[in-house]
Parts: sequence; C-alpha cells; structure tokens
Amino acid sequence: MRVAIRGGFAALSLVLIAGAGTAWAGPTGGAGLGSSSSSSQSAAAASTPTHPVVAGSRAKIVHGLAYAPSNAPLAVKKAIWAGDQIRFKPYIYGGGHGSFRAAGYDCSGSVSYVLHAAGLVATPLDSSDFMSWGQSGRGHWITVYTNPGHAFVQIAGIRLDTSAEGDPHPAAGSGPRWRPLLRDTGGYEARHQSGL
Repeated sequence: MRVAIRGGFAALSLVLIAGAGTAWAGPTGGAGLGSSSSSSQSAAAASTPTHPVVAGSRAKIVHGLAYAPSNAPLAVKKAIWAGDQIRFKPYIYGGGHGSFRAAGYDCSGSVSYVLHAAGLVATPLDSSDFMSWGQSGRGHWITVYTNPGHAFVQIAGIRLDTSAEGDPHPAAGSGPRWRPLLRDTGGYEARHQSGL
C-alpha cells in the first residue's frame, strides 16, 4: 500500500501482485498460468471474449478471432476488436460507405470500420481516398495498403482483408477476414497515421 498527499487530499493506491498459479485466459481461450514476474501476462489477464488480448507486441489469430497484443496502444486494440466484430460479415460492394454499420462490407468499408473504431477516420473512405490518408509509408502498428481498386489493413502483424490472396488457409465465406500478412505488397501504396 502506498499513500501520497496531493493538494491536501490523501490518495490511496493499492497494488495487487498476482502470485504464481494465478489463472488467466490465454490466446486459445483456455486457462493458463500467470506469474508475478511477467507484467505482459498480467495484461493478458484482462482478455475477455469481446476484447481478447495476447501477451506481447504481435496480434494473433486463433480460429479466425484476432487477439490484440497487450503492449499495443489502445487505438490499435480497438481497431483489432472492431475487426473481430465484422469478421463474419459478407462482402457487399459499397458496404460500410453509407454508414459504418452495415449488413456487409467491401474492402475499404472494412478498413474504414476498424480505423473509425480506433479514432482515425470520421467518415468512411474508399480505396482511392485512402491513397492520400495519413502519411506515406508503413506505420509501426497500423498500415493501410491501397490502390484505386483495393485496400486492406495490417495491424500489429496480422491483416484484415476481403481478399484471400496469400492466405494458405482462407476462412469460409466472403467479406472481411483476419489473415496472415501479405508478403508481396507491390502495386499498393502504404499509408499510416503519425504515431501508429
């Protein structure tokens, strides 16, 4: 316990230290063992079904569900969790452009949806609009790859895309799905927001 006096008021801070054997929800959804020696495991303990988290700095896809990395900024986590919300939606041309909430999404509608959840766009953009969004080049956490005909986003080491290109085990259906990173991004312009 720590007591600090600020402006005449006592602020009481309690620090809970998890001991060895503490249960936490791991990236497979099962229980794992936590340890007081790893703060990243403590961050993973905050994982919930609607906000799944995995320890470290890289996201992970487990059975089509993306787990946000515990070390990522909150905006990155929100983008990943938003992608989880639409990962079963079908591909609909123009989907996600009239409104962020839609019955289905096209490529840029999907990208707009996750970036809006992260606070990075105020209105949906199409793939041509994304060519001038943010700054040129790859971001540390979030990179939008775009050309006049297609857009997708890579977030913390995984990709949200309506195209199954480069996915050795594509999920069933059409529409936005979490996929491994696309190795060859030739023909696309990389864009990012400063700081991400």
